[in-house]
Amino acid sequence: MPLWKNGQFEADIYTLAGDEDALPDGAVIVSLKRFLAEREALSARNTPVGVVLQPADKIELLAEDLPGLPLLALAFPKFGDGRAFSLARIARERYGFAGELRAVGDILFDRIAYMIRCGFDALDITNAPTVAALEAGKVPVSHKRYQPTGGDDTKTDKLKPWRRLG
Repeated sequence: MPLWKNGQFEADIYTLAGDEDALPDGAVIVSLKRFLAEREALSARNTPVGVVLQPADKIELLAEDLPGLPLLALAFPKFGDGRAFSLARIARERYGFAGELRAVGDILFDRIAYMIRCGFDALDITNAPTVAALEAGKVPVSHKRYQPTGGDDTKTDKLKPWRRLG
C-alpha cells in the first residue's frame, strides 16, 4: 500500500507481520494480540516494532508500552468506520503518544484533513481514488472544524459550542 507522509509518498520501512507469520528482519508491525503474547521477545529485537490496532481493540492494554513504541497503526477496515479517529485522539491526548501515528486501510480523501487534525502523521492507503488524488497533487484541507482537539487554539462558536471557528 502507498504510504503518504510529510505531504508526499515515501518508502515504508515497516513490514506488517501476521499473527502466524515468522518475523522478518527489520522494522515490523504486529497485531495487538501478538504484541501482548510476545511482548518480551519483541522488546528484545534490535529493530523497531509497531502495533496495529483494529477498531474494537482496547488501547488501554498498551498504556504502559506506548511511550516506547515508535509506531502505532490504527486500522480503517472500511470507509464508514471512524472509531480509529477516537483511538488517535486518546493515544495523543490521554496517553501522550509521541511516535508515528499511522492510519491504515480504506481512507477517503475528504477525511485526510480530519485525520491529520486528530494526530495522524502517516497514511497507509488502500483506496485507489484517494491515492490518485494525492498523486495528482491535491491537498487535503478543511476550513471547518467540528470537533475540538487538545491544544486547540480555535474559538468556540456561540451558537454551537461544540463547533470550532478558524
